[in-house]
Amino acid sequence: MPADRLLATVLRAYQDTPNPVETDKILATTTALLTNLNNPLNLSLLTSHFLTARSIWQAPDGLRTCLRVMSIYNTAAIHVRKNELDSVKAPRGAPLVGSGVNSEDWARAVAKGADDRSARWQHVLVLTGILMGMEGDDRRSLSRSLRSTLEQAVATAANLALEDHIRTGPLGRGAVVLALTYAFPLISQSVMQMLHGNVLLPAVIEAMLGDEGFQHGNFISSITRDITPGKIISWHHNSPSVTQISNLESRPLAQNMGPLARLAAFAVQHATDPNIVLQAHEELLGFTAGLLEKWTHCPLSAVDLSVEAATLSSDALQGPYPMLWHLLKKIMFTVVATLQPIVGRSLLDPFMRNDMIAPTMATKTLHILRNLSFISTRQDAGAFQVYEFTYLTSLDIITRYPDACVSYLQDTQPPSPQNGNVVPSPAIQALTLFYLNTAEHLPFSLPTPAAETLIITPATAHLSPTTSWLTSPANNPQSSLTLQLFESSHACVLSVLSCPQHSSLAAQLIPFYIDVLLSSFPSRISPRQFRLAFRTVMQITSPPYPISATHPELSETLLEMLRFRAIDASTDPLLHLNEKATATSKEEAPVVSEQTALVLALIDALPYLPLHVLEEWLTRAAETMNTILDPGMREVVRRRFWDILVSGEMDVERGAICVAWWGTNGGREMVLLGQPRGSGADFLMSGALVAEQDVQGKESSRL
Repeated sequence: MPADRLLATVLRAYQDTPNPVETDKILATTTALLTNLNNPLNLSLLTSHFLTARSIWQAPDGLRTCLRVMSIYNTAAIHVRKNELDSVKAPRGAPLVGSGVNSEDWARAVAKGADDRSARWQHVLVLTGILMGMEGDDRRSLSRSLRSTLEQAVATAANLALEDHIRTGPLGRGAVVLALTYAFPLISQSVMQMLHGNVLLPAVIEAMLGDEGFQHGNFISSITRDITPGKIISWHHNSPSVTQISNLESRPLAQNMGPLARLAAFAVQHATDPNIVLQAHEELLGFTAGLLEKWTHCPLSAVDLSVEAATLSSDALQGPYPMLWHLLKKIMFTVVATLQPIVGRSLLDPFMRNDMIAPTMATKTLHILRNLSFISTRQDAGAFQVYEFTYLTSLDIITRYPDACVSYLQDTQPPSPQNGNVVPSPAIQALTLFYLNTAEHLPFSLPTPAAETLIITPATAHLSPTTSWLTSPANNPQSSLTLQLFESSHACVLSVLSCPQHSSLAAQLIPFYIDVLLSSFPSRISPRQFRLAFRTVMQITSPPYPISATHPELSETLLEMLRFRAIDASTDPLLHLNEKATATSKEEAPVVSEQTALVLALIDALPYLPLHVLEEWLTRAAETMNTILDPGMREVVRRRFWDILVSGEMDVERGAICVAWWGTNGGREMVLLGQPRGSGADFLMSGALVAEQDVQGKESSRL
């Protein structure tokens, strides 16, 4: 059919009632006409009628229709440019390929069709499609001036559409946001500055969280209705909730969340009204709070990672369940990527960093991250740089405001375990872990009563054998967060003990903590963690901490406890607790036994002992080292002993005591040769020659 007759047919079809089958044919014919019409006036006419077509716009399929419109003009532009290049390469006298209209004339003609008869947001779709087809993938089809004009037209149309809130409507705002996610990589920095962040940011947040985005988390409620409870949880792959999740994932914005988050970051940085940014922050908080609430009411929230295979049906494990977690992780990544520039701006914006706004923003940011903790704690999903920046920056801000710290911890404090036989749900475990990890950073900003109530009490509740479910038989198989909760509880106690202003808690807390520490090793904490914790406690009992003056005997008492434990400790090599460690790290870490780790902890504590007992404990440490029977493990301890003597860990006064002990008091013989205390040293004159001198000299030079 000739192009003119086909054009008349399509223009009549535009006025028909919507019909999905006919709509597909109309769109395909429109693409063909845009490629083959050789009269620029007809191109403008076709575009003008297309943007007001009843058959297309009376009942659009959301943003899918908008994406197809951009795709039509993108495809047509690509073909027009290709035909133009083929015509140039064709032999002289050969007929023109395609319509014969060059790229610049075609782009101008189509852009003229975006007139006052149609909405501004529809213009954005057409202009973006032209820009993508002509300039995408480094095609460089247009002159510099025309490309600049086209870029400015996209920005201007977007601004006008978003400013006309009533005429544009939710679909129009979503269409503008969708178009900008595709146009953004193609427009210059100067044109980007033309976009109005004050109207763009609310539209981006609405599109991200609304019906065309994450649907306010309502898909979780539909899952709750479709799940069949029982010993084996059944979730069929053809249930309505699975269909809803599949449809959500296939929506244009849901497939384009990375560029959408970058667009949101741009809007945050360029919004001139800080209240617009604060409103976006508030909407993210409301969205994540609703998401957490819906998840806690979903039966799937009670399924721990460690028991998924035994709890879920095979249908759920093979399809819907992985798809759900993929969507939840996408939600977390998108929200955090949008949150990061808001937090970054709060450091620079004078309005947002004042003492009234800053603590509130930091608190809300931590609430948002807490609401996402059931996602971020699953297989360390939160271990990425943007999350770490957002989290740690918010902590840095809130620690400047003691009242805000107390208020936040009071609002989020998890229920203390009263019965060790009741294992909380994975969602509660995730919230508890986030609380403990956050509380670990706040003791310096808290008064002592608050530190005891809000940090020590919940931490010791998870460490005490009488109240902790972590060590209970009911926690079998162990939940996926058991070790992390245990480590975080230890870290909270140590962080409080490390603050000099909380020294009144140290005297009563250290004996309990050391008892828990010794009983936890090696079943629940690794040798590295045990050594770090014990060394920290020993440092706390030394000057300048006040407890060193009120309880001067405490450090020696702790070392005696450790030494007696080492005498009867197991000599079997320890297995790695953290199975997620890489193979390289496991190969680099020396194999040690429980006894070896205890002796290493004893040696680590030597730099913190009072001067008058240091020499005695150097001797006792060497004697304890020599009780290790395995030569390889004993060599590991010997090297650590030598390292602590020469590496500078000792201060000047302690270093002088170590030199005297090593040279004239038998230290060298005990460490290098394994001789007992005072063996032969009382019968030798200083500088005397002995038969073993050469052997000792070789050992000394090797070290």
